[in-house]
Amino acid sequence: MSGAVQETVSGGSAKTARVVIYGLLILLAAIYLLPLYVMLTTSLKSLDEIRGGDMLSLPSSPSIAAWTKAWGEACIGVTCTGIKGYFWNSIKMVVPAVIISTLLGALNGYVLTKWRFPGHKIIFGMMLFACFIPFQAVLIPMARMLGMMGIANTTTGLVFVHVIYGLGFTTLFFRNYYEAFPDELIKAAMMDGAGFFRIFWRILLPTSGPIIVVTVIYQFTNIWNDFLFGVSFSSGGSSPMTVALNNLVASSTGVKEYNVDMAAAVFAALPTLFVYIVAGRYFVRGLMAGAVKG
Repeated sequence: MSGAVQETVSGGSAKTARVVIYGLLILLAAIYLLPLYVMLTTSLKSLDEIRGGDMLSLPSSPSIAAWTKAWGEACIGVTCTGIKGYFWNSIKMVVPAVIISTLLGALNGYVLTKWRFPGHKIIFGMMLFACFIPFQAVLIPMARMLGMMGIANTTTGLVFVHVIYGLGFTTLFFRNYYEAFPDELIKAAMMDGAGFFRIFWRILLPTSGPIIVVTVIYQFTNIWNDFLFGVSFSSGGSSPMTVALNNLVASSTGVKEYNVDMAAAVFAALPTLFVYIVAGRYFVRGLMAGAVKG
């Protein structure tokens, strides 16, 4: 009898704990998603309804007019062509920067773990140290370098900046992942006549799916959301989305169209939301795989 009572009590306690945990998770999720809800609902309202002051209310007559204007008609500076050009600037910046920094990070991790050379620990330590250098500390040296290379105020220049700054992080990710990869497989491949790049492309890279996903999501999010490098190393039509969004929201001329500002902010957030929705579970798996290997 006492065993049954204890089992009932423990079962009730576990149920209560689950209710409390799920309740807290739902509450925190609601708080976290509240800004996105406000952005979406405001972008679908008219200016008169926004001026009514009820920020949390649903739009009485939803309209995508603000979205259309933000994409193709909003004035950014003296140009009233919307944010579409700047959106594609960010795409042209992010895609090559993510691919190049991920590939170079994988090669660095491969060399630092499977083709060790005298001083490899010092090299890795210096790259690790570079991860903690503040953005502001590299602005002037990077600006001089871009000017010398002739790629200042260009999308190519921004790609170069993000590849260089992200290389320390991508190298760290792949180095830690490859550290646990069996050296015997590399030696066996070398005995079979496989060279440096063949081992990398045919053996290591096909097994790197989890850490590639982690690296791509990390780099994509950081590069897409970056503002400091964008505003420092680009201007005019070469600016990325974050700079254009800031210029749109900070404009002090004409009527302040909060619905257009919110629609533009949603456009800016869509790519990262898409990446996390599509690849979020693989990101968690990749982190777990990396932790287990490490």
